[in-house]
Amino acid sequence: MDSFLITFEAVAMLLCIGLIGAWMVKRRLVEEKFFSLLTPLALEIALPALVFSNIINNFNPEVKQNWWELPLWWMFFTGIAFVLTMLCILLAGKSLKREFGVALFYQNGIFFPLAILGNMAGGSEYLVDLFFFVVFFTAFFFNTSFLFFKSKEKIDWKRILHPVFIATILAVVMKLTRTHTVIPSFVLTSLSTVGAMAIPLLMIILGGNMLVDFKRMGKLHLAEIIKFISCKNIIFPAVMLLIVYGIRPSYNIALLLILQSAVPPITAAPLIVERYGGDRSAANQFLFGSFLVSLVSIPAALFVLDYVYSL
Repeated sequence: MDSFLITFEAVAMLLCIGLIGAWMVKRRLVEEKFFSLLTPLALEIALPALVFSNIINNFNPEVKQNWWELPLWWMFFTGIAFVLTMLCILLAGKSLKREFGVALFYQNGIFFPLAILGNMAGGSEYLVDLFFFVVFFTAFFFNTSFLFFKSKEKIDWKRILHPVFIATILAVVMKLTRTHTVIPSFVLTSLSTVGAMAIPLLMIILGGNMLVDFKRMGKLHLAEIIKFISCKNIIFPAVMLLIVYGIRPSYNIALLLILQSAVPPITAAPLIVERYGGDRSAANQFLFGSFLVSLVSIPAALFVLDYVYSL
């Protein structure tokens, strides 16, 4: 029951921070374009600072010698997620299959797990595992999401060198070569402080953008939302729990696999959908519905995981 309560509190915290962003827009404390100005600060400064400082402070390559396996587990997870997406997309209405697929396939792989793992005992170790697990996720998202819309856009190799990817590789190299010892402590403290802004900033941005989108919301796709929640919040984690039960990886790996399968869609899903001519309002409804249900579905998935590993 402890894991259920810890996870519930972490998800509830994220939703509460998101409500602050919505409240700021509602009270007209900021203009709607304010959140688009904040996004680079969160994604290109705060998050890389968080990743870099966390790896430098908590990664011990002599103890965690299998760290390089974590990106391979991400590939394994992504393959399973792709198969499930292709099957679940058959349930979607013909006009919303693209939006349905994008929101299903690309999960909120960093921010939700960050908040949840940070609240757990041994959170520092879990966070390092998370950063290695998702090291290729950002580049993968930006270089493949257009395929759902049959766009003629080509892969942009510059997007692979995202600040988060660079921060991860730089930190690992410095730890492996022991050159991290030349970094002054005040620099690491500064980076940790800046990095602590990442999650609050991103959730405030998400809450504000959601309210802006709902002001412009067109048709409510209630049936599609129910189908989407059934797939994303129930079927995905249930299938992954069965897989984890069958292959029995280490608990750290199992925890990451279940979290990645249970979290809501990536927050950028509505923006990507709009960019390629899709229905942003529908994507936002999928995102919002999944976020609300995740308040219960994520804690439930981790509760089952803990039960399985206690047998």
